[in-house]
This record gives sequence, structure tokens and C-alpha cells, in this order.
Amino acid sequence: MLQGVHITLRARHTADLPVLLAELYDDVPTRARADSRPWRPIPPGSAHSPYAVAEPADEAACFSVVETATGELAGEALLWGVDTHNRSAHVGLALRPRHRRRGFAPDVLGVLCHYAFPVLGLRRLQLETLADNAPMLRAAATAGFTVEGRLRRAAWAYGEFVDQVVLGLLAEEWPAGGRDGGAAG
Repeated sequence: MLQGVHITLRARHTADLPVLLAELYDDVPTRARADSRPWRPIPPGSAHSPYAVAEPADEAACFSVVETATGELAGEALLWGVDTHNRSAHVGLALRPRHRRRGFAPDVLGVLCHYAFPVLGLRRLQLETLADNAPMLRAAATAGFTVEGRLRRAAWAYGEFVDQVVLGLLAEEWPAGGRDGGAAG
């Protein structure tokens, strides 16, 4: 497990799936803005669930986010598109509604950076979000990410094309600077 200030990242458990499916995936307006793939109904227990527990893979690392103080499932976080040749990956996270706006997102990003940089030896992380997602933009800036560009009308999000912002963070720019950063296994 990886520990932050307020959250813990751990392997996804089968018991997490119904909660993630109900509160993250089946919130169609929010999901449609958070994922580039179209929303489709998925029955409970389906192997096609985006949260299905999978064996470890080199190209992705999927975590459940747990609020450390309560042990309650707070959401999901992942590194995806892991490219071991170029030593880069994309970052994603989604928090359950009652865990949003509580300062967890910067903590999650910090722990993902700790996993990506000193643990995996990656050199670059990239995060994409919609231009109007102010909470994610703030969280990314707090974690040390830099806005690298804006893709005009690049994302189809719940009935309209909207701008997407690309943010990046290099290992040498990471605020923890290779120190532990509070994350521990």
C-alpha cells in the first residue's frame, strides 16, 4: 500500500466494484466528462466493468483510494499508458461525491507521483482534464504539474465539444524532489 497524508492507495478489491460502479460510473454526466469513451450501461458483476479487478500489467496500475482515517473507499486512481521505453505515463483519478473538495485529490496525485518516479523510475507524468474542471486544475498545480497546452474543442463531453488542458510533471520538477514525499509502502 502507498500512504499519503489523508489517503491510502491499495490494490482494488472485488468488494470495491459495486460502489465504484454505482457512484462513479453510473453518474452519467460526470463519467461522460471524465472519460473519452462513451458511457454504456454495464450490469453489476460484469467482466466488462472498467473497475474489474485485473492481474497486474506493465501498461497500467489501478488503485482504490481509501480515506486513511475512516478506512472508507474514497475513489479510484491509476497510472495508464505506462511507456517503459520513454519512461512516461498518464495519470487519472476519480473520487466519490462525498470525498470531493476535501483536499484528497492533491494527496492522491502526490502518492501517484511517488509511485511513478522513485518506485517505477518514470521521468514524466501527464494529466489531461477538461478546461472547466477547476478542482482538478488546482489539485494538479498543487502537486507540481505545469500546464503544457490547451486542445481546443478536443473532448466530446456530455453533448458538446469542450477544451482539454494537458498538464505535465517531470521527475526533476516533482516537489518532493526524489525524497520520500510522505508515501510509504
